[in-house]
Amino acid sequence: MMEPIVAQKTPIQMELEPGEYWWCACGRSKSQPFCDGSHAGTGIDPVRLESTGKSSVYLCGCKLTATPPYCDGAHQLLD
Repeated sequence: MMEPIVAQKTPIQMELEPGEYWWCACGRSKSQPFCDGSHAGTGIDPVRLESTGKSSVYLCGCKLTATPPYCDGAHQLLD
């Protein structure tokens, strides 16, 4: 399994509408923070996120969170 790539060193604030989303866990997607299939062959799978109502969330941009897909502050440990 490959290591994830840091897509950005800050969380990504999103206003989500109700629905299903797939958060990019590998960092390779060109559609950050969501999956575009670039994980193929990495051994890293996207994380399903379901929003049942309109909501404001902070999604992890560094891909190092212990609480995927949500930011847990792990980016603060990066140089």
